[in-house]
Amino acid sequence: MGACQQPLHPHSGQKPSSSSPSSASPGYFLPRTTGAWLACGFLSLALLHLLCCSPPGTQQAVFSPLLQYFNGTYSSVSSAPGEGGPSPSCDYSEGRWVWAPGHARRYNATACGVKDSEDCVRNGRPDTGYLDWRWQPAGGCPLPAFDAAAFLTAVRGRHVAFVGDSMARNQAESLVCLLGASAFPPRLVHRDADPGEFRFRRWAFPSHGVTVSVYWAPFLARATGRVDDYHLPYSSVHLDALAERWSAEAGTMDVAVLSAGHWFLKWAVFYNGSEVLGAHMLPDLNHTEIGFASPFREVIRKSLERLLGSGGGGGRTVVLATISPSHFEKAWDDPTTCARKAPYKDGENEVDGEAAELRRVVKEEASAAAWDGGAATIKVLDVTKLATMRPDGHPGAYMHRDPFGPGKPEKMLNDCLHSCLPGPVDTFNEILLQLLLTKR
Repeated sequence: MGACQQPLHPHSGQKPSSSSPSSASPGYFLPRTTGAWLACGFLSLALLHLLCCSPPGTQQAVFSPLLQYFNGTYSSVSSAPGEGGPSPSCDYSEGRWVWAPGHARRYNATACGVKDSEDCVRNGRPDTGYLDWRWQPAGGCPLPAFDAAAFLTAVRGRHVAFVGDSMARNQAESLVCLLGASAFPPRLVHRDADPGEFRFRRWAFPSHGVTVSVYWAPFLARATGRVDDYHLPYSSVHLDALAERWSAEAGTMDVAVLSAGHWFLKWAVFYNGSEVLGAHMLPDLNHTEIGFASPFREVIRKSLERLLGSGGGGGRTVVLATISPSHFEKAWDDPTTCARKAPYKDGENEVDGEAAELRRVVKEEASAAAWDGGAATIKVLDVTKLATMRPDGHPGAYMHRDPFGPGKPEKMLNDCLHSCLPGPVDTFNEILLQLLLTKR
């Protein structure tokens, strides 16, 4: 026990003076060292008696304050900024964007094979100021730049899976590029038959035995219709059954990042088996309007049950990402619908009602599942506020190559939802790394 160890004498190389109190005083019947060891022995016997022979209530009364003291002392020491890793108390969801030239200029999107529509530099976007900002969490919490070696060490030998809609894919591509730009080249081990599709991809990082996968499942649940063909008017979503591919492989996921929400805001009919539960935004179908929040909650809950009940023990981490809002300020085909060149300032654009509701559901379901999660770890990657403040980070018209070149139409499709790569979504992975390090 640390309390029983005697400190070294500051002048141990010197002989004690013959006039020292310990050698002259007749009140010392035992040497100091012997007395200290006897005291520690009696204390140990007393604690053993308390553990073995006292009622549980007495034990709790005695040990709870001690545990609180040691836990508090350990936390305050180990979580100091820059000393021993991130603080468990850091709230990365609130803060502001601060000017940091070059912060997000960390990889070449073309070289790491991102989706063409997110490669804004290649597509000719002339302004690059969106790459010169970093997220500063509130309260002075540090958010270090992404450390590829630290990430791969944290997930060594594990499968990291991004499951959900295109924002899950956007973040997965960002992660692969961040890792690959730091002397850890990925190896693409699986992709869709059509190279233009990004429904399922898997990369391997042999240096650390890590695999990173992305699973296209925009409702997380099994769905057909518009989700597969944009020409169809709505999606049919079966809330009683999760999407097959990711659900079948849930047991292989050591770190599962779930990102969904946008598709629940669109036209959909929701089923339980063959029974129609209701619809959203489809008044002509004569189904009960049930909105988006209740189906979303049901799917999040079922997804958590699947991941928490599919093995993995204490090594599994489930991360629920909150929604990253879009910034369509004008019509979707207006070339200037998201043409801002800088982040919003704090208070200039607040999280809207739909995004706030979806965010709330994620937090509530994560909190509820944490009580029943057993040895698994459940985290919330709350990116809603920081994403809301970045209208400048989308491809916009530059989802196409040279959109304003000669002969281009005045009206065109714009992307005011996804992030340019590199871009603001890289911050999601900076926070994800801190969440994983906090777990460790």
